[in-house]
Amino acid sequence: MRGTGTPGITRLIGNTPLLRVRLFEREFPNVEVYAKAEWFNPGGSVKDRAAQAMIEDGERSGALTREKTIIDSTSGNTGIAYALVGAAKGYRVSLVMPGNVSAERKALVTAFGAEIVYSDAGEGSDGAIVMVREIVERDPERYFYPDQYSNPANPRAHYEGTAVEILEQTAGRITHFVAGLGTTGTLVGTSRRLKEHDASIRTIAVQPDDSFHGLEGLKHLPTAIVPKIWDASVADEVWGCPTEPAYDLAREVARTEGLLVGHSSGAALWAVRRLAATIREGVVVTVFPDSGDRYLSTGLYGRPQ
Repeated sequence: MRGTGTPGITRLIGNTPLLRVRLFEREFPNVEVYAKAEWFNPGGSVKDRAAQAMIEDGERSGALTREKTIIDSTSGNTGIAYALVGAAKGYRVSLVMPGNVSAERKALVTAFGAEIVYSDAGEGSDGAIVMVREIVERDPERYFYPDQYSNPANPRAHYEGTAVEILEQTAGRITHFVAGLGTTGTLVGTSRRLKEHDASIRTIAVQPDDSFHGLEGLKHLPTAIVPKIWDASVADEVWGCPTEPAYDLAREVARTEGLLVGHSSGAALWAVRRLAATIREGVVVTVFPDSGDRYLSTGLYGRPQ
């Protein structure tokens, strides 16, 4: 079994590129838009950061031992990240996922050797949360349950990583930060650090505009189990994004800039456009959580086969 300190794939997590997005340049010429390309993480998403942080926090505290199985609920990306980091460090991983997550996500989790337990698709991510809690309660000694929705190491990964990278990559010029709400870790951790650096930086949180939506990975907080790590004080505004315009923008940025991104990146772009219309000038940074290649079977980029 490999030791936890062995250099490997996990050292490539973080330090993702900041890309210039020119989609709204003609409409708003004085607004610079940049996006963190989080699919450059080895597990293909922003969730690599939180998964690594939570697992290594468990190692340091002694809560995670070789005898325990890492378990959590996930709609996909955190599960892939747990599976990758677990494989790299030599841990067993079990994941509770809604039955309707994309085929690509299921295949990736399985490829890294993790076990999947499916929850009711109709109950979404909340159903997976309830199920994983029941599993852990039945046999608590068997599992290390990071609980991505409650674990402070989740936002801390972005406080110590994502935000610092953004400040360096923009040379401190950032005026606005936009991010989607899932576990809320990205928005909370990044915004907290950015506001410590400069309290005038405005932060916009994006959630689906309804409980029934197609923005996989995002949560409609008013009708969901609210993550314990959510800190509303760091978000200057919370906007509700409709599904179809987010899909349209994801497709548009793929076709015009070669950026193949997922549903939640489309939601971020929707918020960036709305923001640009109100500020008229500034340096806006958002997060593209993952690539669109893990949604090809969903029909995001055309009719599913």
